[in-house]
Amino acid sequence: MVPPPPGRPSRRPARRSGVSVGTASKALNGRGQLRAETRDRVRAAAQELGFVPNAVAASLLSGRTYTVGLIMTDHHGRFGLPIPHGAEDALGWGETVAFVCDTRDDPIREQHYVRSLLRRRVDGIIVAGRRTEARLPLAGIPASMAAGGPAVPVVYAFARSADAGDCSVVVDEAAGAVTAVEHLVRTGRRRIAHVTGPHGHASVRARVEGTHRALRAAGLDLVGEPWYGGWSEVWGRFAAAALTRSHPEVDAVFCGSDVIARGVADGLRESGRRLPDDVALVGVDNWAPVAEGCRPPLTTVDLNLREVGRVAGTLLLRAIVHGTEAGLHTVACRLVVRASSAPA
Repeated sequence: MVPPPPGRPSRRPARRSGVSVGTASKALNGRGQLRAETRDRVRAAAQELGFVPNAVAASLLSGRTYTVGLIMTDHHGRFGLPIPHGAEDALGWGETVAFVCDTRDDPIREQHYVRSLLRRRVDGIIVAGRRTEARLPLAGIPASMAAGGPAVPVVYAFARSADAGDCSVVVDEAAGAVTAVEHLVRTGRRRIAHVTGPHGHASVRARVEGTHRALRAAGLDLVGEPWYGGWSEVWGRFAAAALTRSHPEVDAVFCGSDVIARGVADGLRESGRRLPDDVALVGVDNWAPVAEGCRPPLTTVDLNLREVGRVAGTLLLRAIVHGTEAGLHTVACRLVVRASSAPA
């Protein structure tokens, strides 16, 4: 069967469902104010006939391409992949397809992708970062405005925009640290240390702040000062050895990442400590290869990155239709309890 020309819906779904061609077009393209039963009847008729709406025609009618750009800055995939997966969960409900672009932390490559996406007339863009430091707004978007037309909406995921007028989806990492420390306190731990990453990272500062807040609420003090270092197992092993020498009374360690925690677990065992009998251990990230491979399996704070992506996708779809919702939109963390923090 020869398909109908662009811009004209097939008359067969209209005849089958007993409505006008115009009503059938609105039902199949998601436009107009139709009763739910009418829209469902037309779509059911189209499905019976094997009719597929012409995407080009739908785009011309709606003024949208039903495509968005998804710019990633994490070539390792550790933080970048869950966010696109969550975004696609939301975009799929809006029948929208994402062009995924990996900038590899290269500003020139990012500008190239922005220009390419705008040439393809995407309806919007999601920018997914791998660090929580505020980043500069995406360059080139104002210049993309057609004569008299609206700018392309942008939503920032995980790494917020430095412009408060932009829409950013972030994780409440300080609250995640509070949850971790509260869990340790509930299991009877009272001498808690914190081993984390580089002092300059925004994530490190947030997790330290949350750790102190939870300890103050419990009437406890941190064992020593926060141990700042690298995001590595090597640092974790070194910190555990130094910690047990200077503070042998420690009975729990909250680590700023799962990788650090895995190194701490090795270092504690080497110093003769049993996990979790002598020392309980909690990390951050819920990175399965590390957390589940730790000995014993690691209790950890999940940053809910897939949910970050889903919220970003939902906000972008809403922005395309109704305008951008400026400001920070926060996603909560969740604690995944495993054997490393069982009660003493």
